Amino acid sequence: MIYIPDTTCRGRSSHHVSNGPTITYPAELAEKRWTACRDFQLWPEATLHTQWPGSGRMGDPVFDAYYASTVPSLADHAAEQVSMRTAGACLLDRIGPAILITHSQGGTHGWLWADARPELVKAIVAVEPAGPPFQSTVAKTSNAKRFGITDVALLYDPPVDRTDSESPLQTENYEAANGSSYTLQQEPARRLANIHSIPVLVETGEASSHAGYDEFTVQFLRQAGVRVEHLKLAEKGIHGNGHLQFLEMNNLEIIELLEKWIAKVT
Repeated sequence: MIYIPDTTCRGRSSHHVSNGPTITYPAELAEKRWTACRDFQLWPEATLHTQWPGSGRMGDPVFDAYYASTVPSLADHAAEQVSMRTAGACLLDRIGPAILITHSQGGTHGWLWADARPELVKAIVAVEPAGPPFQSTVAKTSNAKRFGITDVALLYDPPVDRTDSESPLQTENYEAANGSSYTLQQEPARRLANIHSIPVLVETGEASSHAGYDEFTVQFLRQAGVRVEHLKLAEKGIHGNGHLQFLEMNNLEIIELLEKWIAKVT
């Protein structure tokens, strides 16, 4: 059985004004970051993007159909994650144990669900999860992901001060070989107490912006004791994918790889 839930306050899980303000990403941003990134080259790997069906620009029927399917989401990422943690725990209580497959913004939900109900999560497949740690790359908000991979509290060992509004985790900045900076925990690092025993796969497309920083998410998870593997599609001979892989022309090849990993660990 496969369940595809809508995020709370979004889509069929309808929004009410009392939930707070919403945001909508403009079509121009979708072109630049997800569907026609080769035309804009905002990161080096964008030149490799070949798998989007069509031009990826406004006026192309594939792009227009995709963008018409998008809906507003809560502007407050922390409020969204609190709501999704509660909803996900309730869902797992009904259907678990389960394998979680997440993508992008939904990546935070997988970490939170596993943290809330570790005994009901058999594995996590995180396709280009929101990252890198302690940063927000699309919505340039300050104080992002205070708990490393989420904006709201996860259970760490030793515990963190959840009331610290600025920096509940002690961090250290690093510079990568490509010149970008990233942040991890200071050593000795705290362990993710409820997630560390769950097998995790982080998967990254060759041409996505995530190609430049998913490795930092993997490093953060390993530092926190998580059993994580990093699947880079290009290293498996699957080339040209951007961030919206499930809509791209070779999506069935990707699904086959993910199914093999799931079969291996469950």
